[in-house]
Amino acid sequence: MLVGVVLGAGSSRRLGRPKQTLPFGDTTVLGRVVRHAEASSLDRVVVVLGGAADEVRATLAPGRATVTLNTAYGTGCASSLLAGLDAAGHPDGIVMLLGDMPGVDAAVIDEVAAAWRADPGWAAVTSYEDGLGHPFVFSAAAFGDLRALHGDKAVWKIVEREPPERVRRLRVARPLPPDIDTWEDYREACRRAGVAPAATGSTG
Repeated sequence: MLVGVVLGAGSSRRLGRPKQTLPFGDTTVLGRVVRHAEASSLDRVVVVLGGAADEVRATLAPGRATVTLNTAYGTGCASSLLAGLDAAGHPDGIVMLLGDMPGVDAAVIDEVAAAWRADPGWAAVTSYEDGLGHPFVFSAAAFGDLRALHGDKAVWKIVEREPPERVRRLRVARPLPPDIDTWEDYREACRRAGVAPAATGSTG
């Protein structure tokens, strides 16, 4: 069983408002990510909220996804991953997705999940045409290492320190989707998706 863990607990300090709630087509940035995960072949989907949790939850309309809360979100994204692991139970592996990467659609998730299911390994990272990115896949054998992580970008330290034989590169014939940290990132993600962005600084 593969469980998708969507990390949507960030505080969005650089944007000045929760980026999870930014409009994205007929939903929000996080809503689009959750929709893609729910439409994929993943067996279960867990969404981790933290910063502005009540506001973010009010914008979500999850179908088969379950929502869990990370009260320690201020310590970095590793704490959200731990909350997601706790909620995932005892799967064969998890597929880690970022709540601010709406360009990772169900087709990408399915391609990565199918490659891992066909040849399960300790871990895997998606290799796009122009760089490495999410989703990451971690087998149950890697959960102990994940639980020892702290801070932000901690998962990348695993990718950097481990050889490719241990963290496989799963190739996807697409450009790397942007993650949203700034208004420029948001506008670029909207442009690629063919949706209109909200006005900079808009609260609605």
